[in-house]
Amino acid sequence: MKVRIGVALAALGWATAALASPDGYTRFTIGDLSAPTPAKPEAGLMLVGGGDWDYDAYRWFAAKAGHGHIVVLRASGTNEAGEELYKQVGGVASVESFVFDDRKAASDPKVLAAVARADGLYIAGGDQSRYVRFWKGTPLAAAIDKLAASGRPVGGTSAGLAILGGHAYGAMEGGSIGSRQALADPMGTAVTIESNFLHLPRMVHIVTDTHFTTRDRLGRLIAFVAQVRAKDDPKAVGLGIDQGAALCVDGNGKAKLFSPPGGYAWLVQPAGAPQTATLGKPLDYAAVKITGFGPDGGIDLTTLRVSRPAFSGTASVKAGRLANVPFPADARWSLAIHGGAGVIARGSLTPEEEKAYRAGLQAALSAGSEVLRKGGSSTDAVEAAVRVMENDPHFNAGRGAVFDAEGMNQLDAAIMDGSTMEAGAVTGITRTKNPIDLARAVMEHSPHVLLSGPGADQFSREQGLPQVDPSYFRTEKRWQEYLEWKKEAHAALAPSSRWATLDPTHRFGTVGAVARDVHGHLAAATSTGGLTGKRWGRIGDSPQIGAGTYASDGDCAVSATGTGEYFIRQDAARQVCDRIAWHKEKVQEAADSTIEAIGDIGGDGGLIAMDEAGHVGFALNTEGMYRGTASSTQPPATAIYADEAIAKP
Repeated sequence: MKVRIGVALAALGWATAALASPDGYTRFTIGDLSAPTPAKPEAGLMLVGGGDWDYDAYRWFAAKAGHGHIVVLRASGTNEAGEELYKQVGGVASVESFVFDDRKAASDPKVLAAVARADGLYIAGGDQSRYVRFWKGTPLAAAIDKLAASGRPVGGTSAGLAILGGHAYGAMEGGSIGSRQALADPMGTAVTIESNFLHLPRMVHIVTDTHFTTRDRLGRLIAFVAQVRAKDDPKAVGLGIDQGAALCVDGNGKAKLFSPPGGYAWLVQPAGAPQTATLGKPLDYAAVKITGFGPDGGIDLTTLRVSRPAFSGTASVKAGRLANVPFPADARWSLAIHGGAGVIARGSLTPEEEKAYRAGLQAALSAGSEVLRKGGSSTDAVEAAVRVMENDPHFNAGRGAVFDAEGMNQLDAAIMDGSTMEAGAVTGITRTKNPIDLARAVMEHSPHVLLSGPGADQFSREQGLPQVDPSYFRTEKRWQEYLEWKKEAHAALAPSSRWATLDPTHRFGTVGAVARDVHGHLAAATSTGGLTGKRWGRIGDSPQIGAGTYASDGDCAVSATGTGEYFIRQDAARQVCDRIAWHKEKVQEAADSTIEAIGDIGGDGGLIAMDEAGHVGFALNTEGMYRGTASSTQPPATAIYADEAIAKP
């Protein structure tokens, strides 16, 4: 098949060949390998954060290679990078690619000869653990070092960038560790740092990381640097490159960033008195200087001096939690909340009740906004907003939850971090003061997503979360609703068919929040007491990821409220995100279409949704939904009734 692809491309006018080798690699060529190099190559490094290529950066690389012959190395895929370099970027005489499948290829004379004669070397993305296994300690690694030392450019993207530092995260644990896990034990076996691999100019003390903001990797880069400093290099610093960005370093060490708007390079430098990391313990670092710069700035890798930084500040890590991360002055954040939907016609609430509900919404917006305004994470923000509503007895979540058929409060909650796609949820809990805190503990401190009943209560106690007597959740209003339901249910022929709570103004009292933080990450959280009179361990949509709660960076975050069985059948929260991702619908359109689909099968309720830019969509097919918004550019605003306008980010 590889030969057929090469022949087909040659038939289209491209001099492409694919030659299978028994020596642990496949070779591809495109262009004229015998053509003279038009100009003298110059030293340079191209450090690419992954994702779509910035062709201006790659043209810089081609020019540094004298518009001559590029060798591409990779350990997966085929000739995609070579094709793009030659055809889309252009300006090179040829591209010769080697795709490795065995370590023995790193000693192959043909591979070594190709690297030795290359005018420029480019290491593609993939799995850096394969690069470590195939190349470390081989003649190929020495050849790469020699090429760079001879004054010819070397570049790498994603995994290819990860190995270019003097210390490299090898991902040898079989996956790609996240920030939370790395900070929890930076000296642990899962944080696999490789030293003495490649030795490129001015990279000796640098640990690199890629897809930086998109994949929330600041925390793990700090953990990487902490390990390296603790073990063998007290001068180690971190250099993170955002997805889509490329840091191009000339022979004098002066670097310029090529990036789309909102892309940065991040310099991470532990500051102050020497700090250390301890095996088996979460990281404590009192001060970490973070400096970010965009296309208007740059860095001198010889002195680590940043020119025209876009932002700078000192972060800290306490017990593995990162705080006070600096961010650009114009960074945007956005928050939306809901407190349930139902038959909330104008006039159905007394002035005092309406005032209390709006005050509760304002308090939740204030708590979430405070987190976001200080540069906190979207996950922290939605948890904070939902916690406030759980503590407010007006809402059917936490204190003030409705009673089930047995006269008990059984609580559900869920939370999802869009940057990592991690999620946690609980159902049927009875003693945790704030169910949303327990959902987050499941996400962060267990290998599971959903815990239920006594097991969830036991996990909560083991995590040290505040416990309360079940009477804490009881309010007289909810108890009277339960007694009335119980009286009517005994008279009904089919009590199990009763969907509605007896308070029509709060028929679906779920609470929820969605947020986008200043780093562009999304999160969603939902909490509920369920339905009055629910039976047989009934579980609604709120704790079910994809039904009532969902978040995915780049797409959207959603929290729903309504007849959960219908939201489950429609996979409502995920459906909104899929409409945005696959059908390119705007967030309001996607929200409306999803609620319409729920209505078509007999369900009602509402949802809040937020897209990657922080735009908000509210959708409901009831007479009202308690809701609110706030953003970096908009003061808090609330609404209750379906026909009530509300400002949206």
